[in-house]
Amino acid sequence: MNRELYVAGASSWLPERMTLDEAERAGLADRARVWNTGIESVCVSAEKSAPEMAVLAARSALERSKTKPEDLHLLLHACAYHQGHDIWPSASYIQRFSGVGACPAIEVRQMSNGGMVALELAAGYLIAHDRPTALVTTADRFCLPGFDRWRSDPSSPFGDGATAVVLSTRTGFARIRGLATVSAPELERGSRGDRFSDAPLAEGSPIDLNLNADFLRDLGLETLLRRIEAGQREAFDRACAQADVKLSDVDWYVLPNLGRTRMRAQFFDPFGIDPQRSTWSWGRQVGHLGAGDQFGGLAHLVSEGALQPGQTCVLAGVGAGFTWTVGILEIIGTP
Repeated sequence: MNRELYVAGASSWLPERMTLDEAERAGLADRARVWNTGIESVCVSAEKSAPEMAVLAARSALERSKTKPEDLHLLLHACAYHQGHDIWPSASYIQRFSGVGACPAIEVRQMSNGGMVALELAAGYLIAHDRPTALVTTADRFCLPGFDRWRSDPSSPFGDGATAVVLSTRTGFARIRGLATVSAPELERGSRGDRFSDAPLAEGSPIDLNLNADFLRDLGLETLLRRIEAGQREAFDRACAQADVKLSDVDWYVLPNLGRTRMRAQFFDPFGIDPQRSTWSWGRQVGHLGAGDQFGGLAHLVSEGALQPGQTCVLAGVGAGFTWTVGILEIIGTP
């Protein structure tokens, strides 16, 4: 990094959890399809919308970082799914009800990598404009009829919740040593059909996130997996080079909350990551939080007192499109 950047605060707001047993009894989940994911429960918001949850996470992160809302110079809100209203600026709502002043408030959409991409955009903004503080939030609520948290993507059940981090050029509990994003737009076809629709969910609901069959047939599964691994490896390599660290130096990995098979194929096996040094044990209890797994995982490590000065923590994100972002944090204080 060309300038000192810090994470000054990290927080999340997660609703109550629904276990797989409870979902099965309610007819919401098929155990035969879900058990192999290793996901034991997911967070479910019965009433609060994504932006309402984001406001709660934002307030908590600001309080933890001892940052006054009016002192923020940028708010970025990342999300992957419907924010409660159509053609509506959710970031402005979060800005208003978090008490943030008249700074730019912008929504970022890069699917499950949205939070990490927003972090890098916020870092660039602070450096380019010589500003001290920014707030990045994420929030999603994956509910019927549009989204089936247990079935839309059977390999990774989805959870609801919001997360937030405060980014600072002055002080914080973690110094950002490296931050890099890699993209592979040739893979975007895997997340869509061939015909463009005229309205949201016009092709039917709930959403089906299974890969486009024609895309998978044309590219081949092995080629796709190799490309995904290559993109993730390049993001790791770039961020580690900036930070002058090796993956073997890392104390904690904050990874996406994906199902067990995908975690093994995308992270544990190819990069030799010990699940015990990752946030997997937490992720399997809350589900995939859309754009918020990384900030939520970081907030979890903070709340558990797991981060100690001198440790290195990696935040790794991946989203359909495809993009991969990796951040390298040096813990310099007790959160």
